[in-house]
This record gives sequence, C-alpha cells and structure tokens, in this order.
Amino acid sequence: MLRRNGCAQPQDRNAEPVRDLLRTMRNGFELVSPSIEGLPQYAAALERGWSPDNLRDVSQEQLAAIRKDPEAFLRDAVSLDVPVILPDGRKVPRLPFHPFWMWDGEFCGSTSLRFQHGTEELPPHCTGHIGYAVVPWKRGRGYATKSLRMLLPIARVEGLARVMVTCDDDNEASRRVIVSSGGKLAGRGPSPLVNGKTLLTFWIDTNEP
Repeated sequence: MLRRNGCAQPQDRNAEPVRDLLRTMRNGFELVSPSIEGLPQYAAALERGWSPDNLRDVSQEQLAAIRKDPEAFLRDAVSLDVPVILPDGRKVPRLPFHPFWMWDGEFCGSTSLRFQHGTEELPPHCTGHIGYAVVPWKRGRGYATKSLRMLLPIARVEGLARVMVTCDDDNEASRRVIVSSGGKLAGRGPSPLVNGKTLLTFWIDTNEP
C-alpha cells in the first residue's frame, strides 16, 4: 500500500500522474512515500531530537507510536481519517495531502502538499499549501529548495495555479528557499497558531521551473 515513490494515498485520483512526475526528478535526491523500509531512519531522526512538526515537538509521541505499532503509525500518517492536532491542542480535520520523505540514500526530512479540491483557499488553521522540515545534519544542501520545487508540478496536477507558502519573519533560511523558488511576498501578519510570531506569506506560481 505504501510505495517508495509517489502518493502515499492510493485512493487519490491523481496518484499515477504524481508518481510519473517524481520518476523524472531524482538526480540523487528523491521524494519518497512513507514506508516500513524507511521507518527505522525516520525513527532515528526522531531519537536525535528532530520533529516533523515545526509548530510543536512531536518527536517523543511519534517514537512511542512507532514502537507500539510501526505499521499502524504509517497508516495513521497518511490517513485522512486522523485529525491534525494544533499547537493549542485543538483537533481539526486533515486536508487532502501528499506526504513525502526527503531521501538522498538516507532520510533527510519530510515535506507535504496540502490542498482543498477546486480552490486555492485554505482554512485559517492551515498556514500554507506546502510545509517542510529538514533534519539538522542535512541542512545547507538545498534539500528544502529541491523539495519545494518538486512539489510545484504536483500542485499543478491537483489544479492549483499557485501555492501559498509561509515562514516566520525571522527565519531567513526559509525565506531564501521560498524566494529562490519564485515566491512573491504577499503579506506580513501575526501567526494564527503561535502567539507572538509574525508570518511572511508568499505565493508561488506552479509553472515556476
């Protein structure tokens, strides 16, 4: 059910086009579907303190879930039936999404594309179509930029002419990733999820190279 390349949700109507896109974009770096084969490296990253959630540290709770039942953890990780827990503890429905792990022969981090069918709008609790989290020991290699650019044609397959991507106003590294991928600043304002944080909002055309 979980495949190395492509969409981790086989029921998705666009799973085949997504897999075809990713087959042409390797060159030593891939976006791969969460899999039982790659799970030990994912767990090792959690053990080193990395969290795939940039808003709250989920490393320990995910480790506990993996140790309890690794296959159930993977099923939940790609299921639309499992809610998302926000920093304030609220549970909200998970949007349709394409989740991926970054891979260069080793686990490098995670990324995903979130969307709503038929519109570019997102609910207030979702601060962007694309999110990414690179493990600290793989940073500085351009992997966030590569991941973001690889997700743009997938967003186009899902009917999005442009995607919204945000970052904290003091996160210069993430700002550079977004701008270098064609991001155009559209606004600045308080984070709806974290008190005291200011977000920069960018839009990127999905036709960007």
